[in-house]
Amino acid sequence: MTESGPGTWPPAPMKTERLVLRESEGRDRAAFVELFSSPEVGTYVGGPRPREELERAMPEVPGRRPGLFVVELDGVMVGMITLDRRDAERPGHVRPDAGETELGYLFLPEAWGRGYAAEACAAALDWFADTLPGEPVVLCTRTGNDRAMRLAVKLGFTEVERFEEYGAEQWFGVWPSVTPSG
Repeated sequence: MTESGPGTWPPAPMKTERLVLRESEGRDRAAFVELFSSPEVGTYVGGPRPREELERAMPEVPGRRPGLFVVELDGVMVGMITLDRRDAERPGHVRPDAGETELGYLFLPEAWGRGYAAEACAAALDWFADTLPGEPVVLCTRTGNDRAMRLAVKLGFTEVERFEEYGAEQWFGVWPSVTPSG
């Protein structure tokens, strides 16, 4: 979604049973700092960043770009979802031209285990399928990340392959709206 598609950005806020997915706002800055500096969140994504560095470098309205949804619970940011083009240089693709969109998400540890990620990711995937029908959506996660592996299956991603990247085995899957090409 960082490359413009036919949809307009940002979409209107999307409401699920418990959550709102919306564009980033200035009030989300502290939650972004917390998210990226959290040791728990950083476990499978290269580690936490120093809080002081984030406080200095983070813009007043962080994450305001196409493809990034803030996930809000009761008026407070609890996580984020991204839908970005997967880098053609990385392993793992379902198209010969590597033109897939990759689902990513990060949630604050206090939001873990309550089904928020599944609820928010399902809403983002539904929006994406309506906005860009037939476009592939992929997901890549470390096989050691049990929570992410369970969520991928729950969302309906199907394993395409496994490979080594970032010093660990990665699981790569595709969402069922597209059949992998061989």
